[in-house]
Amino acid sequence: MGIVGSKLKPFNATAFHQGKFVDGITEETVKDKWAVFFFYPADFTFVCPTELEDLADVYPELQKLGVEVYSVSTDTHFSHKAWHDTSPAIGKINYYMLGDQNHTLSNNFGVLREGVGLADRATFVTDPDGTIQLVEITPEGVGRNAAELLRKIKAAKYWREHPGQVCPAKWEEGAETLAPSIDLVGKI
Repeated sequence: MGIVGSKLKPFNATAFHQGKFVDGITEETVKDKWAVFFFYPADFTFVCPTELEDLADVYPELQKLGVEVYSVSTDTHFSHKAWHDTSPAIGKINYYMLGDQNHTLSNNFGVLREGVGLADRATFVTDPDGTIQLVEITPEGVGRNAAELLRKIKAAKYWREHPGQVCPAKWEEGAETLAPSIDLVGKI
């Protein structure tokens, strides 16, 4: 399983992106930027379009932060296009939709359900060095919240850019941070 602090493993995928198929999306493609890998079980399902639409709604704000989004399922890029062309919710998506029919990404991140051929509902955020900084995995019937993902990415970026500062629970951009010290031990 991909865990915080581990590096992206090699992959090569084709994406559906803004009306076109894009070949050669690799670990090098995401280098030098923040990236979200947003795994979901399958196209043409029930919870997945609600999550993907929610993520599409915050995508412009993620872009302003220099974050690229890659949704991933074990479907093909052809299936992504068909879903995008027929679903109003999925039609809102402007981020990359990666096909993982060979299961490379799902196996690299440790989210392929054995014997099922589908990915778990999982989110991984990588920093510009290709290091996994955030992980969230939920059961199939529990959707994720893009606003909370955005908050966590802002916190991770702040923490990276401000050594010696950490973001407490419910931290929002502009709020106070903490400077860990012996004086704080037992007082928080």
